[in-house]
Amino acid sequence: MQKRLTFLVDFQTRASAAYREAVRRVHNGDIGKLVSGEAVYVCGPTWGGMSEFLKPNPKDPERRLRAWGLDRVLSGDVITEQNIHALDVACWILGANPTKAYGTGGEARGLGGTCWDHFAVIYQFPNDMTLSFASKQLGHGIDDIMCRVYGTTGTIDTHYFGEVWVKGKEDAYNGGRMTNLYTDGAVSNIATFHQNLMRGDFENPSVPESVRSNLTTILGRTAAYQRKEITWEQMMKKNEKWEADLKGVKA
Repeated sequence: MQKRLTFLVDFQTRASAAYREAVRRVHNGDIGKLVSGEAVYVCGPTWGGMSEFLKPNPKDPERRLRAWGLDRVLSGDVITEQNIHALDVACWILGANPTKAYGTGGEARGLGGTCWDHFAVIYQFPNDMTLSFASKQLGHGIDDIMCRVYGTTGTIDTHYFGEVWVKGKEDAYNGGRMTNLYTDGAVSNIATFHQNLMRGDFENPSVPESVRSNLTTILGRTAAYQRKEITWEQMMKKNEKWEADLKGVKA
């Protein structure tokens, strides 16, 4: 029985006219056959403020819940909780599931949680398309959520905090600088969600794409934890479940 529920996933990039036009041009063949790409999510310490709160008793359910961004089970680790914004753009451009991944990473800051603060993953997509991904949440000096894909005749370059453009052999598109993508994208998505509710629109087109991007982060996470190649089929067959034991949390 269909529940007729309206649901929307708030990826701000997908609400951006510049991102949409740039990706449309790539899908239209403006940069030729897609060959390789790279995506990064690099920033300084994000959850450092919760470190001291968590350290006295990292297993205490109250502290775990309040410092959820440092807890692997509650957050999905940084590759799923935050880095998904870069990998979603990559999957959007490539229009496919990765077939396999190999990765590594670690935790260098010693914040007392269970999450890693840096990942490096090589994804393989259909048609011999390779995507390299790297993230870090430590140090200072650079903040960027970027995806760049190279085709046989051009390049698409996207930056959450910077410019979006496409340059092909015969044509170019300058989407301009993203000045307030987070707020503008969220406002646009909320408006779309409201319109869908009022119209009774239950198609929910953001859901399949978002599930694919989430699974892409889980594939990279799994490969990095095990430090070996993991295929999409192996990940799906394993059907791994993470459940947080928060018994003792006060109502």
